[in-house]
Amino acid sequence: MARLNDIVDYCNDLLQADAFADFCPNGLQLEGRQQVDTLLSGVTASRALIERAIEERADAILVHHGLFWKGEDARLTGMKFRRLKALIENGIGLIAYHLPLDAHPRVGNNAQLALRFGLEQFSVLGEGEAKNLFFHAELPKPLSGDELARQIERSLNRPPLHIDGGPALIRKIGWCTGAAQSFIDQAATLGLDAYISGEVSEQTTHA
Repeated sequence: MARLNDIVDYCNDLLQADAFADFCPNGLQLEGRQQVDTLLSGVTASRALIERAIEERADAILVHHGLFWKGEDARLTGMKFRRLKALIENGIGLIAYHLPLDAHPRVGNNAQLALRFGLEQFSVLGEGEAKNLFFHAELPKPLSGDELARQIERSLNRPPLHIDGGPALIRKIGWCTGAAQSFIDQAATLGLDAYISGEVSEQTTHA
């Protein structure tokens, strides 16, 4: 059992939320019950996750993708209205961390992906647009592109989109979770053999 504000304060401090110029508000996005016995986590504040939270009688949800983004229509209609209505009617708070959760060197998405790949040592780019968000490392042993794709599939329980064209053997890889396809230029600058991103654009395949 914990208080909602204490959970938010802890996460804000752990993830250094105030240090990021983000596309969304990080931290508490929707206030709910102050006493939190059950906290449900997920990637996105989707309708399915909210319905699961209601079923589990959760007091709060912690996600990577919340419900409020810069540049979006501020009117509460349609999908956003229905999701917020369900949360409010059931007293469920919504906590969200976007870039802070990608960047944290221990509990962040990039760091946890490294552990899934069996990489205990990695470096983090410390400058430019990709500062603190671009991770890279040398594999314990060289792999072909197909072997690396299979390792990713085993680690994440889903097949990746594998765009071939790199060297026959991959020794150095870079990665950034989320919509980071543009960071492929940084991967090339660093001389990496492969780059892993949460999303891809058409032009990425011709970079």
